[in-house]
This record gives sequence, structure tokens and C-alpha cells, in this order.
Amino acid sequence: MFLSVIVAVSSSCNIDEDITTTMPPEIILDSETGIYTIKQGREIVIAPDYESAEGATYRWTLDGRLLSTSPSLSFMREECGEYYIVLTITTDAGSDSEEIRVDVIALEVPMVSIAGSKKQTVAIGTEVKMSATVRESSLPTTLVWELNGEAVGEAAEYLFKAETVGSYTITATATNEDGSHSDSVEIDVVRTEDMPFVWEFDHMDYHTVEGRKLQIAPSSMSNAEGVSYTWQIDGGEVIVGEASFVFIAPNAGEYTVTAVATTEKEGESITLTYKFAVTVYEEGAFYRAKSGTSNADWNKVYEYTPAPGQFINELKTGGFDATHTTPQAAIAYAEGRLNDANWLSLGGFGGYVVVGFDHSIDNSGDYDLGVIGNAFDGSSEPGIVWVMQDENGNGLPDDTWYELAGSEIGKPETILNYAVTYYRPTGPQMPVQWSDNLGNSGEIDYLKQFHTQDYYYPLWIEEDSYTLTGTRLEARNYDKSGNGSYWVQPHYDWGYADNFSPSDFQSGDKANLFKISNAIDFEGNNVKLSHIDFVKIQCAVNAKSGWLGELSTEVCGFYDYSLKK
Repeated sequence: MFLSVIVAVSSSCNIDEDITTTMPPEIILDSETGIYTIKQGREIVIAPDYESAEGATYRWTLDGRLLSTSPSLSFMREECGEYYIVLTITTDAGSDSEEIRVDVIALEVPMVSIAGSKKQTVAIGTEVKMSATVRESSLPTTLVWELNGEAVGEAAEYLFKAETVGSYTITATATNEDGSHSDSVEIDVVRTEDMPFVWEFDHMDYHTVEGRKLQIAPSSMSNAEGVSYTWQIDGGEVIVGEASFVFIAPNAGEYTVTAVATTEKEGESITLTYKFAVTVYEEGAFYRAKSGTSNADWNKVYEYTPAPGQFINELKTGGFDATHTTPQAAIAYAEGRLNDANWLSLGGFGGYVVVGFDHSIDNSGDYDLGVIGNAFDGSSEPGIVWVMQDENGNGLPDDTWYELAGSEIGKPETILNYAVTYYRPTGPQMPVQWSDNLGNSGEIDYLKQFHTQDYYYPLWIEEDSYTLTGTRLEARNYDKSGNGSYWVQPHYDWGYADNFSPSDFQSGDKANLFKISNAIDFEGNNVKLSHIDFVKIQCAVNAKSGWLGELSTEVCGFYDYSLKK
């Protein structure tokens, strides 16, 4: 037994030498999570440390395909995504493996957009203020303005003014380590006397009712100094007037209104002439009486043209999808939302929806119309209510809109015929720039913490800019917290949709009630309408509440109050 012990000890150790043991290899990554991040088109070198790696072989594989047999791996991909790579090291003593994830993310190439028309003609000495917006990025980004290739500024705004006739290209370029992007505006500078006179109208046909005022007004005007205007009805007396004309006919019938604008430039007479066809109908000629089968609720959406906003094109809460790329699809979307009693967002200022009913709604002198919104105490986003009578009987809302006066009408801070032009962003997830007819400009902020759609600009609007016009109320929203965390949007006294009014708001269905007898014309004077057939709601404020984004009227339904009460 003693001899057996001696033999056993002798076979397991060396008397005069150190004990040596060969260990299997071990991979030591320099990332605790095993996740590496690189931008598309860029190369990353993954070089782990190893222990017990003498004489080792290495295999880097992706989806079973061999990438490398070196201790380190150089990796690059053009397509974004997650790539799972297996590293295996093998020696005579064993092997070790690690799964590594490489996240290839998109480059943050900056996008820049200059608000306004990309082609302009101005007179010598005219100042043109330009504003550039750069898409938010985690990378330091620079902005440079160039005038005909020469750097002229680095601020967000650039003021152009030329004293020499010629063609000028103004370019804004945003640059960071991932790349650069530019946007340009071309300006032709001409002599003042060479500036074109513009006096244009959207349509040549008008409809009205006997005894009512009809305004024939140009949709676009410029360089009208020194221009004289005359108007004639059916070739009668020539009336010297202004660029717009107020037509009143005491009797139904067909009328032709001729408008002439005359000016002189460098001794040459310039004349523009338009002929308008005006059809005047009797009051109530196309009245549609309600019957026992009449529905109290709206029955058709005719137009849906929102301003840009955070819920426009939004795939989740907003309920949009990739098919809503035409005006017809937008109308179908709006009808679907309203049929489900879901809210329909009108976006920022001027955004609107037009609905009709299966009968005419009578003017009772009291409440006649209900508009359902989603207002609550501290969150009112008022919408102006407009009404229209089907004056020509064609079943379309192509006649005269009349505003239903609310508590703010006539106040100096309430602006009639306020217009905002919105501009398509040059790239995804950028703010939408706007300018108004008072010389102001701003942005509808992109709220990437809440939404992921590429654009707030409606996908079904083909033009690169569009203008929305209506009555603007003074914004009342304010930051109650003082640090931007708690915004309040107070109510207005009465007369507006989506408004937590103390007098016309019904808490049961969140509807505001309206009187057709409050209808006013373009001059702010009361107009008598025996009935109405169409209703338009227009977002009435141009404001935003910090992290909550733009104020935007929401509507959920419309009804004839006489069939509900």
C-alpha cells in the first residue's frame, strides 16, 4: 500500500520543476454588451483581447458565411440594420465563442430648407429676408449662406438686397461630419419700372342671392402703384373703383361684370381686362326641407385640407396610412374618422374640413348647429365656424362662405383675411416653415419624441407650398409652470368649435352650439340666411405650446341641433 502511494505521487508532479497546465483560449471584448455601433458606409475594426491564444485560429462568421480568419475584423455595410457576427477562437486546449452585434445606423446628413418661393422677381433695392431651417441632429452642424458662390453669412437668417440688375442665386448649405445639404433661391433683380403688374382672380363665375353683397376680389396682386380700376355691370355705367368690387343685385338673373385695370410704364399703357359671370338666385330657391327620414348628423365630407401638424400623416394615433396620397383619399380618411366619432385634426392655422347634410338646416334664431370637439378645461383649440347656402343648387360647396360671429369678432386683436403660406420641407422629419401676409414667419415644430412620420406637410398636396386664409384669433396659451412643463390653453367666451366655453359647450357630447343668425359677411355685417347646407371649420389660432406642439382644432362630428334636442 505504501508503495502504491509513492507511485501515484510520482506520476502527477515533477520534483524539481513548476507544475504547468495548458488553459483553453478566452475572448475578451472591449464592449461589455457585445454591441457595436457604426454608421452606414463607415468601417469599424473590432479587435478583442485574447488569453491563452498561442497558436490559435480565428473564425468570424455572419449567417454562417466566413468573414475573416484574423484576430481582428474590419466590418462595413451600406444597409442599416442589426448584424450578428460569431467569433470563434480555437487552440489545442479548446475553443471559445462570442456573438457580437453590430448596429449599422443611418448617417445624420443635415437637411436645410429655405422658406418661400424658389424663384422670385424683385425691384432694385428691395430687401428680401430669408430664413433657413436645419433638421435637428446630434452632430455639430454649421450653416453657410452663399451669394452667387461667395460666402455671405452664417446666421439662421440672411437679408438680401441688390442695387444692380441681374440674376442672383442664394444658397444655404448645412454641413456636419456625415455630409452636407443645400437649398437655393433664384432672384431676378429688375428696374422698378420693369416690375410686372399682377392682378389675378381664382375664378370667373360667381353665385349669390338677390339683395346680398358679393365681393369680387383678386387672389393675387403686386406692383399696383399708380393703377386705376373701373367696373361695369352689363355694359352700363362705368364705375371708378378699387381693385375689389362689391356687387349687389336686387333681382334674380344673369349678370356680366367687367373689370379693367390700367397703368402706364415708360409712356406705354398697360391694360388688364376680366369678365365675370354672376348668377343671382332667389332666396330659398334650392331649399331642401327635412323629412321623417332626415339624419341629424352630417352625411358627406366635401373637402379636407388641414394645415401641417403633428397628427397629419401620423400612422398610429392619427390613423393615416400609406394610401392617403390624393385629395379623394384624404376625404375618405376624414369620413372614416368622423363615422367612428374619432377626432379629426385640422393642423395649424387655417386647416379646414367641409361637410354637408342630407337636408337644409333652418335658421331658427336660436341654436341650430352642433359641432363636436375634444376640448376640456384648460385645453381649448378654437375653430371658426363658416356656413354656406347652396345658392346655385348644384349640391356643391362652391358658393359664398359666411362666418358665424363669435365673442372675439370686432376686437382689434382679431384679424380678418389672415393668410399663412406653408412650405414643403426639403427632407424628412424637419419642421414646416410658414410665412403670413403680415410679414411674419415661423415653423410647425417636428416632435420626434412623439411621432415618427416623415412629414407633417399633407402628402396629398402636390404643390411645394399652399396658402390657407381665414379669421385669426389672438392666442391665449401660456406656460403656467414657468419651465415649459405645463401649458394651458384657455377657452374663449362663445362661438367657436373645440372650445370649452361657459355658454355654448355641452359637456355630454363635447359639442359647441351655434346660431345661423350670427352669420356675418366679409365686411363684418350681419347677413340673413334662411337656412344653410354646408359647414366649414377652420383652425383659428397660429400658436404652439412648447413640447405639446402646435394648437390645432379637432372635430369629431356635426349635427342639426333641431333634430337632437
